[in-house]
Amino acid sequence: MRIFHLSDLHIGMRLCGRDLSKDQAYVLGQVVDLVAKEKPDVVVLAGDLYDKAVPSAEAVAMFDGFLTDLLDASKETTIMAIAGNHDSAPRIDYLREILKRQNVYIVGNPPMQEGERMVCVTKEDAYGPVNFYLLPFVKPSMVRRNLGLSEGDETLSYDESVRRLIGREDIDESERNVLVSHQFYLPVGKDPGKVERSDNETVMVGNIDQVFSDVLDPFDYAALGHIHKPMKVGSEVLRYCGTPMGYSISEANQQKGIIDVTLGEKGEVKTEVLPLYPLHAIRDLKGESEELLAQGCDDYVRLTLTDQSEHNSMELLERLRDAFPGLLEIRREHMGGVDYSASVEDPIESDPFTLICDFLKDSSDEEKEILEEVINSVKGGSV
Repeated sequence: MRIFHLSDLHIGMRLCGRDLSKDQAYVLGQVVDLVAKEKPDVVVLAGDLYDKAVPSAEAVAMFDGFLTDLLDASKETTIMAIAGNHDSAPRIDYLREILKRQNVYIVGNPPMQEGERMVCVTKEDAYGPVNFYLLPFVKPSMVRRNLGLSEGDETLSYDESVRRLIGREDIDESERNVLVSHQFYLPVGKDPGKVERSDNETVMVGNIDQVFSDVLDPFDYAALGHIHKPMKVGSEVLRYCGTPMGYSISEANQQKGIIDVTLGEKGEVKTEVLPLYPLHAIRDLKGESEELLAQGCDDYVRLTLTDQSEHNSMELLERLRDAFPGLLEIRREHMGGVDYSASVEDPIESDPFTLICDFLKDSSDEEKEILEEVINSVKGGSV
């Protein structure tokens, strides 16, 4: 059985205030082309389908179009997706039962109510069944009722919550089993502080969300989401595929891709990375201003100027903007350290409503309506 493993699409993401919709459409188009060419049995999307719990209409339309294109590209391919920590679980669960009829399994909430179990989808090939267990992002508070705990009972850790949910499943380890999950997994004994994280990832204080990877032992392959850098969790078959494109300067020069997983008979797992190429790469360049100007390009770029003379003229800024249309940030370095850093985004290019929503992050629809009314009244001179 052949599986394409993706995660952390973050549709609707902005990079230093820049709209990435064209970049995302470009990369998602490559995914569709690969599905059309390779005809995998299953495509899994391991969480963070959107960048915000309340995605924009444009982001929803892009994801809807992506799913439609995947289904058109390969009628035989099953799509399985889960919610991540950036997603709204109830929104992801919307039309879940109807989508199953289209061979699309999308799960927003983990088992929350008493008696609920993880969603398990079974597919068959020449070697027998493959059981896909779909486990969206889990917070301990989400599963207390399901695990039979009342408010006065002990507080569960993230590790214990996931461990109990998986431990209750009747997993037949003589068959092939795949887990699709969106959590912060790491090998037993690994220092979470030494795991390389991207700048825009949600990192909890004290890494309280860590889950030790020995809980994944019953599975032949774990398709993981949450970490933006492609990495293995101590094993070839426990994998984070990372984001399909760079979403922060810390991801500069990372090769992104789809993990192409082939399950043979029990115990036989092969993986290969199918590369994805960005419309605009993320680059982190350093040097003197004239040297950097000679490297002008259309990529998304952070520049660190090493000129020793003070030279912060508007003329230089305009020259740099002309040479680098995707310029994100300029930093100045003196004596081996950075003593000046500034975003070059012009806030005038964004409307006040968008700027405030980006600052406030996850505003509700009602809050957005109130905000829009206030801004409109200010524009009209009534306040």
